[in-house]
Amino acid sequence: MKKMEYNLDQVDLQIIRTIQDNARINNADIARELGMAPSAILERVKKLEQKEVILQYHAKINPAALGQTLLSFIFIKCADIMEDHIPQMLSEIPEVQEVHDIAGDDGYLIKVRTADTAGLVDLMRNSIGKIDGILSTRTTIVLETIKEHQKLVIPVKE
Repeated sequence: MKKMEYNLDQVDLQIIRTIQDNARINNADIARELGMAPSAILERVKKLEQKEVILQYHAKINPAALGQTLLSFIFIKCADIMEDHIPQMLSEIPEVQEVHDIAGDDGYLIKVRTADTAGLVDLMRNSIGKIDGILSTRTTIVLETIKEHQKLVIPVKE
């Protein structure tokens, strides 16, 4: 994978910090917060999107409101880690929130949300279990989530 150069300045970092804290904030409010013109903020935000610094905007939904109260992590061991179809097929399963290619004995680590253990069993048998090349799985069920967020630490340039 090619490493991309982003060359972010202090203003860019302030913009992404602000948007990360509140994705619904408008350009005029960002401009007011940073003491800049709204048109300048709009231009910078568009460039940050084009450079794929800002990838998307989304709302965080409470899983309990949708009855998805069981959070699990599943380690997956594959016959051949070079098989590209496995992570792709895992990614297509709606309950799978994250797919990670990891170092160690297991090939992948996935994060899944289901309503309950019956939903997890169904997912394991009828979705994950049907993917060719998966040798074994190891599941860890989360009892309580202490901290969960996607915020990145955005550095402060001086």
